[in-house]
Amino acid sequence: MQWKLFADLAEIAGNKEVPVDAEPGDSVGDALDALLAPRPELEHRVLDDDGRLQDHINVLRNGTDVFSEDGLKTPLEPGDELALFPPVSGG
Repeated sequence: MQWKLFADLAEIAGNKEVPVDAEPGDSVGDALDALLAPRPELEHRVLDDDGRLQDHINVLRNGTDVFSEDGLKTPLEPGDELALFPPVSGG
């Protein structure tokens, strides 16, 4: 499984696509933990001081916000695409 990261999140992680040790049956939260655990700078950007997802960070599974499903408890299925977005503004 891999994460697609955008904007400064990709810069912090050092890549736009980051493979993680997660598989079908795990949750999106498990995959997020696998992404953040070895990357403390990214973890600080994505999670608040209590270890909860920052309100402004978007987590998508197959292009859909996971919070329209079961949030970070959403189970992963084969072929899922995961993405992490910081806030986006236009101008």
